[in-house]
Amino acid sequence: MYEGNTVAVVVPAYNEEGFVGRVIDTVPNFVDRVYAVDDCSTDGTWEEIREHAEQAAPVADGGAVATEAFDRRVVPIRHSENRGVGAAIKTGYRRACEDGIDVTAVMAGDGQMDPEMLSRIIQPVVDGRADYAKGNRLSTPGFREGMSPWRSFGNWLLTFLTKVASGYWTMVDPQNGYTAISGRALSALDIEDVYDDYGFANALLIRLNVHEMRIADVTMPAVYGNEHSTIRYSTFVPKLSALLLWGFLWRLKAKYLVRDFHPLTFLYGLGTVGVGAGALSLLRRRREGSDGVTAALLGGACLALAMVFDRAENEHLEVRDE
Repeated sequence: MYEGNTVAVVVPAYNEEGFVGRVIDTVPNFVDRVYAVDDCSTDGTWEEIREHAEQAAPVADGGAVATEAFDRRVVPIRHSENRGVGAAIKTGYRRACEDGIDVTAVMAGDGQMDPEMLSRIIQPVVDGRADYAKGNRLSTPGFREGMSPWRSFGNWLLTFLTKVASGYWTMVDPQNGYTAISGRALSALDIEDVYDDYGFANALLIRLNVHEMRIADVTMPAVYGNEHSTIRYSTFVPKLSALLLWGFLWRLKAKYLVRDFHPLTFLYGLGTVGVGAGALSLLRRRREGSDGVTAALLGGACLALAMVFDRAENEHLEVRDE
């Protein structure tokens, strides 16, 4: 328990033999429940999870109170088929809801997340300042030293695209999976409808925005060791781009047309048409190419104005890390 709140950690793992056991062992003592979810690994991940779960003893007297609230601290869960990292997190979230957990964090099974940072990650949620908190590795150059230039560039690009899609305009590093969410937010979200694979974190932000949930970025360093990423960028980038586009359109409809009305939806539409028409005219290199430039400029102005309105509408949902 942490400052009067029950805390759980979801550990999603796929082929993380040699890493996931240490993650389980190093979860801080104030955590009441650990949901170690094996997404149908093909190596020894499941055996390692079970071994370390059996060795984990509940902690009392100032630490987790699993001896009083739960029958065991570490809960091993295994999917019968590989469903994706998002599905593994959702499985842990469901169990946390069933157990009535106040704050549920996520620590990846590859050991990239420093357990000593967990208290900082959950603090905004524990304080009631935010419904969802996430790590941010990109806030200062010093925190980016552990990341490759390619990975850093990819994070910045995805950050911009997710800002537009989610409506959280000051949020940074949306791919960061070190997160914490309140029990209230989990109960309000349609968690089953969130994307199952890589991109889950981006899709969740869009859902959180539509439900008017406050989020907080928590500065943290990047940690990379000997783990190997399973992301295939040739398929990941197109899938995530389509996911963000669909999520953006869904958010505009749900938030600014169905629930309430705001003209920014039409500005987005006019801007897209203007930029598209202008670009098409210029590509065809017709004499009226100047009209294409005008259309593109007017379209760009509409898009910029729509973004300004969108940011103003969502400023109250973003909390600064203290």
